[in-house]
Amino acid sequence: MAITPPPGTARRFARVLAVTAAATTALAMTASAQGAPAKPDKNDVKAQVDQLYGEAEQASEKSNAAEEDAKRLQSEASNLQAQVAQGQDALNKMRTTLATVAAAEYRAGGMDPTVQLMLSSDPAGYLLKARSLAEVGREQAASLHEVVEQQRRLDQRRSEATAKLAELETVRTTLAQSKQQVQQRLKSAQTLLDTLSSAERAQLLAQDAQEAHERATRGADRVDLGSQPPASDRAAAAVAAALSKLGSPYVYGSTGPGTFDCSGLMYWAWRQAGVTLPRTSQAQAFGGQRVSLDEARPGDLVIFFHDMHHVGMYVGGGIVIHAPYPGARVRYENVSAMPVAAVVRV
Repeated sequence: MAITPPPGTARRFARVLAVTAAATTALAMTASAQGAPAKPDKNDVKAQVDQLYGEAEQASEKSNAAEEDAKRLQSEASNLQAQVAQGQDALNKMRTTLATVAAAEYRAGGMDPTVQLMLSSDPAGYLLKARSLAEVGREQAASLHEVVEQQRRLDQRRSEATAKLAELETVRTTLAQSKQQVQQRLKSAQTLLDTLSSAERAQLLAQDAQEAHERATRGADRVDLGSQPPASDRAAAAVAAALSKLGSPYVYGSTGPGTFDCSGLMYWAWRQAGVTLPRTSQAQAFGGQRVSLDEARPGDLVIFFHDMHHVGMYVGGGIVIHAPYPGARVRYENVSAMPVAAVVRV
């Protein structure tokens, strides 16, 4: 038997469906609005990218230091291994000579204390126990002493070489980690930049360059480096070299001649003046005489930030030339644009 619904039920059910559909649509729109990522603000992107570039530069200088350490340790380990090989060869020759003497003694029908000493597995201990060196010939005793000393030196070199190789492995691990950190920071920065349009990215670069120019020129049309002379002829040559690279791209880990990181530019410029600086900004901070910022003269190194991860060259008029960060080019900057940690006269 068919059941007849009460009057008005169909209309109420239709209204419920309509309300439910509207609510569902509204919830879907709200969820969609909440889930859709808001377009990042250009200034926020710039701030985050600047921070990532700073972290990348810190990791880059750490990588540069580890690379220099790895080169040094590899050279030292190779030298020690060569010394071990030479020492082993010399020791083998000494032992061959002593064995020949021992064989001659035996054939002569004797096994005197000299031969016993030569054949002993512990010649050093035997000598200590001997009542008198008169028991052996002076020449043979000297030879035995030399064998003992040569063995001692050989064991020491082997131990040093093993330690250097272990240290080298640790440094190589640090180097790989630092390079990975650099790449991660640069990748994150690029990902952020990719959220902007090409026009916005170009605008950011232009804005950054303009701000740097205004800081360096103090609102004038051109950079005024003043007339203060460099601290030395070599400093003058280094300044000229650095200025010749104005506009060169920043590339982390690079020491020129076409691209540079911050310490790489200083390293290259001073090399043109006949001076080899340490490779990293932290090491360059201790590569000369400390002077105050008020005493700075063209050619002096200006080390920035508390951890000394950035460096530029003072060129006069309160201005430094430096390689700023990836994406930027070698440029002038007011020395007050970044916190100064030290000024170094090479």
